[in-house]
Amino acid sequence: MSTDSLRNWFQTPLGVYLLAREQAYYDQTVADVFGFNAVQLGLAGVDFLRACRIPLRLTVGPGQDVHVRAGLCQLPLESNSIDLVVMPHVLEFSADPHQILREVERVLRPEGHVIVSGFNPRSLWGLRQLLAREPRAFPWTGEFISLPRLKDWLKLLGFEVSTGRFVCYVPPVTTEKWLARYGFMEKAGDRWWPISGGVYLLEAVKRVPGMRVIRPEWAGRLATKPSLASLAQKLNGNGGRIATRETLEREAA
Repeated sequence: MSTDSLRNWFQTPLGVYLLAREQAYYDQTVADVFGFNAVQLGLAGVDFLRACRIPLRLTVGPGQDVHVRAGLCQLPLESNSIDLVVMPHVLEFSADPHQILREVERVLRPEGHVIVSGFNPRSLWGLRQLLAREPRAFPWTGEFISLPRLKDWLKLLGFEVSTGRFVCYVPPVTTEKWLARYGFMEKAGDRWWPISGGVYLLEAVKRVPGMRVIRPEWAGRLATKPSLASLAQKLNGNGGRIATRETLEREAA
């Protein structure tokens, strides 16, 4: 898949319909992520970080109009340096999605966030891919990844899924007229078949096991009574009085 093909498809009626719903999810989600550095992988023609409050925001990809031009399987970014990575439809159009996820895990800081959007093969959109009359037409050329499979990949890399949702329950028709007629299926889909949306959006957090220091129970204890030795020294030095056993026991009590 070329970057231009993806960008051009998002200008079609069906692409515009999907983009509006994806953009709304990204805008809401990235606004709650804080840090210093955020990266968008691919799809440079659309700014999915526009609502992000992180000061440094970069777009990385092999196409034009990116801040850093590079392949996604070998990101030219320092390890443990990024707080947020967004991946709009990257994995299903990559020859090596596992390596891209490994690179994302490498560059993310501990507790860093990644947001992934992808086409759902278990939907009307997935059925449309199987019945495509033009198999070379975008986006049906992609290798759609099921949500359970993606979750397994993320879990193996140490990510914990925090939230997500499905969008686009309408059939993948190509005209605005039919998209409007099937609009009722969006609300019905959320209620009756919530896992059958044409596109899923998933947020995950990079978890790194930490080390907790275990202190002995006696480390923080303080003496509650003065010792007999220190009390004897105090009495012996006070006016020359000699402390007897009875005197020490009274003072210690």
